[in-house]
Amino acid sequence: MAGHSQFKNIMHRKGRQDAVKAKLFSKLAREITVAAKLGSPDPGMNPRLRLAVQAAKAESMPKDNIQRAINKASASDIENYEEVRYEGYGPGGVALIVEVLTDNRNRSASNVRAAFTKAGGALGETGSVSFMWDRVGEIVYPASAGSADAIMDAAIEAGAEDVESDEEEGHTIYCTFENLGDTSKALEAALGEAQSVKAIWKPKNNVPVDEDRAQSLMKLVATLDDDDDVQNVYANFEIDDATLAKLSAA
Repeated sequence: MAGHSQFKNIMHRKGRQDAVKAKLFSKLAREITVAAKLGSPDPGMNPRLRLAVQAAKAESMPKDNIQRAINKASASDIENYEEVRYEGYGPGGVALIVEVLTDNRNRSASNVRAAFTKAGGALGETGSVSFMWDRVGEIVYPASAGSADAIMDAAIEAGAEDVESDEEEGHTIYCTFENLGDTSKALEAALGEAQSVKAIWKPKNNVPVDEDRAQSLMKLVATLDDDDDVQNVYANFEIDDATLAKLSAA
């Protein structure tokens, strides 16, 4: 495993599920509200909202919470959120992309910059690291959805570009960002509703890191994740299984 998926697994094993889940619900609700405000409140007519709702369902967000977030988009006193992407380098030369949804750009910039600086990293200009990533669609199915061969056949038929299957982690299907909607619909017809459907930044290459740098990176990602304005954090690092086991047990 690599990058943010490793961080999430470690946090899960450390028993912080409730606190993490509450903050995650808040961020998912913000994305749903913004998506509904920018387009139709009907997920069937609004691709961004449909993806936001699917992401919320994948995290077991209650239906009432989802509907409240959609309804909030029509409120007269709703905040005006701005989408901002920050790019920079963390310990060990690892590249990071931080996606923010904020009603105060100055506050967000200050917080993100402080997190990078404290970790010994540095923010760069927009585009300074994103050239090392691909903007793609990611569709996840549980292992129970089918065999690796069956998922591969369905993915090819749906126009996907790549599939990664694991007996425990399940199946991760990648497609172009532009075709995410069509590919996910085709897969849903063949395999049922996906566990997760979203647009992500996928690194072209990962940077191996040792235990010390891995700990520093985990702290940086945790600090960024804990910021209410930060929606997603992507990092192109890779940790070997032995180091991952030590970090999980610490």
